[in-house]
Formats: sequence, structure tokens, C-alpha cells
Amino acid sequence: MNLLLQTTHSNLNAQIEVTGSKSETNRLLLLQALFPNITLSNTSNSDDSEVMQMALSGNEEVVDIHHAGTAMRFLTAFFAVKEGREVILTGSSRMQERPVKILVEALRQLGADISFLKEEGYPPIKIKGQKITQSKVTMAANVSSQYISALLLVAPKLENGIELTLEGEITSIPYIKMTLALLNDLNIQTSFEGNVIKVYPKQEVESKEMTVESDWSSASYFFSLAALADEANITLSSYKQSSLQGDSALVSIYKEMGVETQFNGNSITLTKNKKFKFQDVTFDLNNTPDIAQTIVVTCLGLGIGCHLTGLHTLKIKETDRLEALRIELSKLGANISVTNDSLTLVATSEINPNIRIGTYNDHRMAMAFAPLALKVPIIIENADVVSKSYPDFWTDMEKLGYKVSDLIG
Repeated sequence: MNLLLQTTHSNLNAQIEVTGSKSETNRLLLLQALFPNITLSNTSNSDDSEVMQMALSGNEEVVDIHHAGTAMRFLTAFFAVKEGREVILTGSSRMQERPVKILVEALRQLGADISFLKEEGYPPIKIKGQKITQSKVTMAANVSSQYISALLLVAPKLENGIELTLEGEITSIPYIKMTLALLNDLNIQTSFEGNVIKVYPKQEVESKEMTVESDWSSASYFFSLAALADEANITLSSYKQSSLQGDSALVSIYKEMGVETQFNGNSITLTKNKKFKFQDVTFDLNNTPDIAQTIVVTCLGLGIGCHLTGLHTLKIKETDRLEALRIELSKLGANISVTNDSLTLVATSEINPNIRIGTYNDHRMAMAFAPLALKVPIIIENADVVSKSYPDFWTDMEKLGYKVSDLIG
């Protein structure tokens, strides 16, 4: 499905209900599988979370998680500690190019039985569930936080819990803290001191309903829309001021791009500061790499430059996001350069119209570029990829006054 996006005005006024956080949902689904007396509400309706739920509730010998990277990491740890269960865990062709060796080696330190079926270090993998009694494990600190969270989530069910030592500078700390906070909500004891994280064993938890906060990563596209609009009054629900999600940093980041955020109970309202004086911006996104695509597209639309750092994990996402951004932004006329962990955009006042944006099987590429339609008509290729995290995205764009046309071919 290729969509032509156009707008007839740039005054945005709408109320949008955003689906539950994919990050929180996938963590809580795994915890619910370990502790079935937990109940969940406002869970994400994303493809990734549906894949995760089906894998956790099924008994198949081959579990195919398609493009769901979080599910690959979390399920590797889950099946490794399910004594007596044998599973082959596989995914899409892109998933088979995304490394899991660091996680597998960490689980092997604990006594897990995992083997690579094709290329060493990559899916598909064969897992023979074991009773894990070892508790001490060491891992590089600058890896995807999902590797770390995968270990922490299964730790309460291990006989002796986990003592995880991280070597080097830790990446994406907010996501690690989210995982620990969810464990703490279930009265599971944890500690995070220096580079050592401990999770203590707890075989049973009390019955509890856990409500998932809406997804801040999904909110990022509305922050971008508010920044690029002439006027904006966009209310999003359900969000907390004291969020566990690292991407809640959007509030302070987009304040530097003219967007004001007001918290009202469980919702936020985004407005455009029309007196704001725009200038080039610099952000370290080490803790929030998933919003990099949104930010750089916003800057292009505003005609300002940006320098973004802390992006090394983007190389192993659904696509190599840095290279994908370089290619697609260049089509629009941008002057952009990337390294292994940074991106620099030079300010420009011209944007080429009616450009076809490739999405590379990456939901965030499709959604990050959509706000540019406030400036020029734009075509999003394979636009249905948004279902990975936000199935209702294009419907919500229409609520804001977007004209969304399906193109044949």
C-alpha cells in the first residue's frame, strides 16, 4: 500500500487516543506468562505485541516472530528458562540479519542450552529450556537495552535470581529502569548500583491489574506535527507526567522546537508557540534513539539544522536507520551526513515535493516522514508497515485533516 499524503490547511485540532506502550506491553506480557495471576489493561494493539502474546501462549515447536525484534530478545530468555521446553525461534529475513549473540552468550553463562542453526550469532536459534541455578553474568554495557531487560525479566523465576555486571558505558538507561520499575510494582526486589544490577528470586506474586501507559514513541509524530503546523491544539491520551518511558523526553526536546506540552490528568495537550525563534539544535539521544527519525524530519520541515548523537543502536533496528534516513532525506533535497553513531542535517529552506519515501520494512520510517505533508505532498511506500507499532496511525492522520490517498503501484 503506497499512500499519497496531502493537507489543505495547517491548523491542527484533534483528540487522539494512542494505543498502549509497546515497550511496557511486551515486558508485562512476559511477566504475565511467568506470573499468570497478573491481569493487563490498555495493552498495545501493535503487530509486535500480538506476535509476543501468541508466542507466549502457544505450544509450537517453531516460533516465527516475523519482524518483532523485542519479541526475539525477550523470548530467547523466556524459552531458555522454561525447563523441558524445546523451541526453534526464527523470524523474517531481516530478523535473521539482526544479532543475538551477546544475549545468547550471556544466557549460556547462566547455563542455558542455545545453538545457532544457520549463521553463528544470528537467528534462527534452537533453545532447550533448562533449570537455571547460576546467577552471576557479565555483559557489555553499550548493547541494546533489550538484551539486558530480557535477562532481568526472567530473573525472578530463577532459583537464585540474577546479578548482572555491565562492562563500559550503559546505553538506554530509561528502558532498563522501566523494566526494574515494573518488577518493583510486583514487589520483586531489585537494585541498580554503579554497573551492577541485581534481581532477587520470587516464585509467586500477588494478584494485580497492571495498566499500560500509552506509547510515547507513537506520540512523537504528533509533537512533530505540532512543530510543523501553523497552529496546533492536539490532545493525546493516556499519558503520565512521571512516565517510565524514556521517550517522554519528547516534552523537553520539542520545547526547543516550539511545542508546548500541558498535562491534564491522564492526557497531554500539544500547542504551537507561534512566537518561538527557531535555531539549529543538538541532542544526545543515547537514552532515546527511537525518536531520532522523527526529530530529523521535523528539523527539515522547520528549515533548521540538527546534530544528533548517541545513535549507534540504530544500525541494527528494523533497518539500518541511519543509512535509510540519509537516502530518503537526500531525495527531499536535504544536506545530511551520518556516521556509525551520529547524524548531521544542514538547514535548508527547500523541500522537493511528491517524493516517494521508502520505508525499508520499518514502521518508524513511515510515520516519521508523514508530518512533512504539512509542507509538501509526499508519498509513503508500503505504508501498512505502521501496523508493527501503531495500526490506527493513518486513520488518526485523517482526524487531523490529512488527505490520505491509496496509490496503485
